[in-house]
Amino acid sequence: MASEGRFSTVQPWISLLVRLGMAGILIAAAIPKLTHIDESIRAVRAYRLLPEAVVPFVGTMLPVFELMLALFLLLGLFTRWASYVWLLMMGAFVFGVAWAWAKGYQIDCGCFGGGGDLAEGETANYWAHMAERAGFVILGVWLAVFPKTPFSLDRWMAAKPEQAPA
Repeated sequence: MASEGRFSTVQPWISLLVRLGMAGILIAAAIPKLTHIDESIRAVRAYRLLPEAVVPFVGTMLPVFELMLALFLLLGLFTRWASYVWLLMMGAFVFGVAWAWAKGYQIDCGCFGGGGDLAEGETANYWAHMAERAGFVILGVWLAVFPKTPFSLDRWMAAKPEQAPA
């Protein structure tokens, strides 16, 4: 039973590190895309999954969405829901990479900037990308299961105001 007490003491701090780590990953992914929107659009186009009419919109809005989700995670606002959105994003990214891999496309995923079709003779390392995504999914699952963290707006909003004396 002592281990349960230790876990309940340590878990919020682990969740805080996970939450901030996820926010950092999103910021690291968004900044290069925002500074080079053309590359972000090219990366989205390389998957050959979306109709061309929506590719520029998705390539432009993806880093904005990533930054918004990072802000929610940094603030600890709606943390469980933010982790669900993270997991949906990771699922979409895994699907996109699996799609490109299955189709035999040799692309740079563009997850952290750059992106697009690789030069002739270059080979994409899809195994490494999938392993990285598996780690990201583990982070998201952890935070979905254990969303309570110190230094969060969730905690502040859940605090019960003191009762005024009658």
